[in-house]
Amino acid sequence: MAFEALHALLGTRFTTGASERALHGRSEAHFADMPPDAVAYPETTAEVAQIMRICADQRIPVIGWGAGTSLEGHALAPHGGVTVDFARMNRVLDIAAEDMLAIVQPGVTREALNTELRATGLFFPVDPGANASLGGMASTRASGTTAVRYGTMRANTLALEVVLADGRTIRTGARAPKSSTGYDLTGLFVGAEGTLGLITELTLRLQGQPEAVSAAICAFDDMHSAVEAVINTIQSGLAMARIEFVDAANIRSFNAHAQAGLAEKPHLLVEFHGSPSGVREQAQAFGQIVADAGGGAFQWADTAEDRARLWKMRHNAYYAAIAQHPGAHPITTDICVPISRLAEAVEETARDIAASGIPGPILGHVGDGNFHALLLPDRNDPDQIARAQDLASAMAERALRLGGTVSGEHGIGMGKRKYMQAEHGAAWDVMGALKSALDPQNILNPGKLLRAQ
Repeated sequence: MAFEALHALLGTRFTTGASERALHGRSEAHFADMPPDAVAYPETTAEVAQIMRICADQRIPVIGWGAGTSLEGHALAPHGGVTVDFARMNRVLDIAAEDMLAIVQPGVTREALNTELRATGLFFPVDPGANASLGGMASTRASGTTAVRYGTMRANTLALEVVLADGRTIRTGARAPKSSTGYDLTGLFVGAEGTLGLITELTLRLQGQPEAVSAAICAFDDMHSAVEAVINTIQSGLAMARIEFVDAANIRSFNAHAQAGLAEKPHLLVEFHGSPSGVREQAQAFGQIVADAGGGAFQWADTAEDRARLWKMRHNAYYAAIAQHPGAHPITTDICVPISRLAEAVEETARDIAASGIPGPILGHVGDGNFHALLLPDRNDPDQIARAQDLASAMAERALRLGGTVSGEHGIGMGKRKYMQAEHGAAWDVMGALKSALDPQNILNPGKLLRAQ
């Protein structure tokens, strides 16, 4: 009955075809394939609302789908159901340059939005690396390389339109820069991973294009010196636009994958935004910090083309590492700690990985205490996979011990639910109570983020 109604509503934009289901049942990470029973491609909020009403009537699970780039199994369908793919809801609805905001549908990707903004002198700053959809980025509270300067999706999302589990459509927030009217429902849905509602429209904060931009990469003899340089930079108050760490193992992958020709040592990749004089001052101040920490000379990337190559190399680190280990079963990690504990966290993690004998290059957005290890056990060696999972668990436990979080930007999905009790305690039950109030049938992305129901 439900599928007949959905087909009547959407026509060929509703399918139970095996190929479409398979496409929406896999992820970028190590999880087994979990396809939905059907896939829907709405074009309007009204269609999304009707999909929800039909599925609620039959208690059919509904999973939102953006670009499929999430890393914790967020958009898989462990209980079957209908995946709602927002690829056709991909319009930029309004660019209000005077208010420095844009209103978009959830299927718009961050690169597509920035292409639309080229003539305005504005840009959308959140850059997770992958060309993710903005609805998905909001749902996972994404951040990335520029968060140290511009903040995460939470800071850059002003308002939302959301379809709830019963088909009601609500609006949260406003176009105004701030509000003190009631609960922060926008903040509630940003990071909810589609468990409370389906985002159908976003009002996003924009930034002015900096007058001058300069980027550079510099080497260090050891990991400790590089991380100490980061800590000293952030504690000095220097306004970095990006400050990224990659270890020697990543550099080896860069050299093989992108013919980078870099010394096989830990490196920092940095970027400065501002006026020409401001950028020069920032670069000089950072250069002194690097020199004091024993870092090498900068290799500058002043042109847009050179900067694009530099950051493409960084953003492709995941694929470059996997290319060097074609038989691996990749396990991604993502922890964030207070900046004062960053060196401790990185160095303990590096020692654990070295002792395990499993490849595990380390990199991250260390300017805000967030770093990753990509663990690469042999997919045909159950013992290695088990040890890699133990390494990931040790990282999560270390983050909590140091006052941090088990996920700085990837979210929880299916992969990190086991740590939620330790991180949040009774607050996890409060999240469950909110879920029960808004989705009493537990049909919105079940099996993710929250305690099993």
